[in-house]
Amino acid sequence: MSRRKWLVIGACAGLAAAGVAGFSAHHPDPSGRKPDVVWGKRGQMPGDVVRPRAVTIDNQDRLFLVDFTARIQAYDLDGKYIGPTWTTPDFRNGRPSGLGTDRDGNLIVCDSHYHKVRIYAADGTELKSFGGTPGKEPGQFGYVSDCVQDADGFYYVSEFGQNDRITKLDPDGKFVACWGGNGTEPGKFQRVRALAFGPEGDLYAADACNHRIQVFTRAGELVRVIGEPGTGPGQLSYPYDVAFGPAGDFYVSERGNQRVQKFARDGRPLGTWGTGGRGPGQLADPWALAVDRFGRVHVVDTENHRVQRVRF
Repeated sequence: MSRRKWLVIGACAGLAAAGVAGFSAHHPDPSGRKPDVVWGKRGQMPGDVVRPRAVTIDNQDRLFLVDFTARIQAYDLDGKYIGPTWTTPDFRNGRPSGLGTDRDGNLIVCDSHYHKVRIYAADGTELKSFGGTPGKEPGQFGYVSDCVQDADGFYYVSEFGQNDRITKLDPDGKFVACWGGNGTEPGKFQRVRALAFGPEGDLYAADACNHRIQVFTRAGELVRVIGEPGTGPGQLSYPYDVAFGPAGDFYVSERGNQRVQKFARDGRPLGTWGTGGRGPGQLADPWALAVDRFGRVHVVDTENHRVQRVRF
């Protein structure tokens, strides 16, 4: 494949300490938009959540959450619990931290601390899995943070910890290629947290501790880099998830800035939503988001133990 020219949009960030604790100073939410739905309650009963950390919406408009109790639960788009609830086989080492759907509408669960990806039917039946061997060699995994599947059936798995990289697997889960590595220069990663395909077919990666989104072809060639550290328009602070809306724009949840930012597919900033706090329209450590077919953004408000839905 011929090489594609890549464009760096904004300066590359230096290495930053991983993780964000507490609130920092924020500008007021410039959008002034209130969420149309706020739902969720901390607890152990079916439908309750404890620090939800990943979300996906399937082709039947079911919203799935995984939380820090390792429960995977299903809701409708208004936050009504519809079930079922299940967990991965073992979570003593840690809980899953990535969710997605495959081309058949099945649920992809990143069993992060067990170096494995599991595929489930919507009723919680495990259909297949791949990985499970920790290590740095091709086909081995570190901390598995996210996994997406393309229209041809290939899987793309993001990892950090032992490996800061993206691994491409065939439809049977066999190793095809990997790229990345630890670093701050374009094409390298510092805690890649989430993946999403853009409408043009390129792969967008949330490079959290480099405070940027990196865009690759499905062969691993760097196309462009979006973002730089900061609080202003187009700047990012610990981007933890990225998702596309039906119009082709994409949204990024920022743990550091306690907000969601909207971008055009070419990287132009189109606005932000949210600020730090506990009230409606305020966020506390937003780990993840998903956009439904109506263009509404479902934001996982982790430390507030809830989900907020907004359109902007």
